Amino acid sequence: MSDTVKVFFEGNTYEFPLIVGTEGEKAIDIQKMRQKTGLITYDPGFGNTGSCKSTITFMDGEKGILRYRGIPIEQLAEKASFKETAYLLINGMLPNQAEINRFSVLLNDHSLVHEDMQHFYQNFPRGSHPMGILSTMVNALRSFYPELKEVDEEINITVTRLLAKVRTMAAMSYKISRGHKVVYPRADLAYTANFLNMMFDSPVKPYIIDDDVVRALEVFWILHADHEQNCSTSAVRVVGSGRVNLYAAISAGISALWGPLHGGANQAVIEMLSQVHEKGIPLHRLIERAKDKKDPFRLMGFGHRVYKTYDPRAKIIKEWCHTLINKLNISDPLLDIAMELEEIAVRDDYFIENHLYPNVDFYSGIVLKAIGFPTSMFTVLFAIGRLPGWIAQWKESTDDPDWRISRPRQIYVGKPRSDYIPLEERD
Repeated sequence: MSDTVKVFFEGNTYEFPLIVGTEGEKAIDIQKMRQKTGLITYDPGFGNTGSCKSTITFMDGEKGILRYRGIPIEQLAEKASFKETAYLLINGMLPNQAEINRFSVLLNDHSLVHEDMQHFYQNFPRGSHPMGILSTMVNALRSFYPELKEVDEEINITVTRLLAKVRTMAAMSYKISRGHKVVYPRADLAYTANFLNMMFDSPVKPYIIDDDVVRALEVFWILHADHEQNCSTSAVRVVGSGRVNLYAAISAGISALWGPLHGGANQAVIEMLSQVHEKGIPLHRLIERAKDKKDPFRLMGFGHRVYKTYDPRAKIIKEWCHTLINKLNISDPLLDIAMELEEIAVRDDYFIENHLYPNVDFYSGIVLKAIGFPTSMFTVLFAIGRLPGWIAQWKESTDDPDWRISRPRQIYVGKPRSDYIPLEERD
């Protein structure tokens, strides 16, 4: 096979390097295309553009494959803790016992936030969305905790500090938004159990930790820890390419994740189900609208931009969805509607032929609701899970020998050159 690709343009032949990835995926290196030919590529949404080489995550949407550092997501969801998964993504390898113990100690040591930060929280308008608060507060972290980047150990402290404090800050934003007393992290609880306790414990009703609930949330975080060059990850890399600090890059990722087409999709699922319940919309009517190409309605939680077969994450979270509903004996009309909608869609020929399977957002929204999280916290929970991936991508990009500040080109389609008209001469 040739290691170059030929491009024919205006009677000339140009050759560009061919890059082949570990799993056989191929790319044309067009870094010098404009220099050689005067041409640029046009690719809205960058769906066919490789912005970097990465060793972090491999996914194949046609085959339903997702791996972190080469390890299948199915194995991590079954056997690994979220801490192990975070360590794997950030450091490139699974930790040994001494390393995971050290990581756990650092997470506990840095889980508290500066008391002065509470003043910031108290001054957000009541009803502010937790994602807006979280994005702002992560950016503010640098003022309280400047980056340490002289040696590897200090970089690890900065990274671990962020992992620990974002979890605490997320729980604080929820408690303060409700006018409740803040619950501080406990040294005797592991990462995920600690977060649940900070979210739901109160003097009136102490929170009882359930191992299945803890594991369901941990699996949710593992499944969302990284997903290649998606919108928010690309935002972290693009903002980071200007060599901003880690906190600013992560804040950009949180803002990008907020949208309903990205991290807000699981919240959109629950909101859709709420409308169905409140308005008494027949499910067959919902299915008909989803099939009608002229109807702008979208059936949230079905299909995926990348996966053309069943989302491997959806298969995993679906099991936890049914486990929690059965174990907790939850009676919720929205969950009943969701289960009925799933049964209809997975048997419908149109959905099968168009690969519109229930995706991870469909089931994760139900899981988070079953645990007791309000819909406004769904994207915050997504952000906590995605944080290790963002950090790993930021670290990788800062060490990339091919690093360049992001600067996409454009095709100008506006007015041609025209002269300025003095104000008194204009009609």
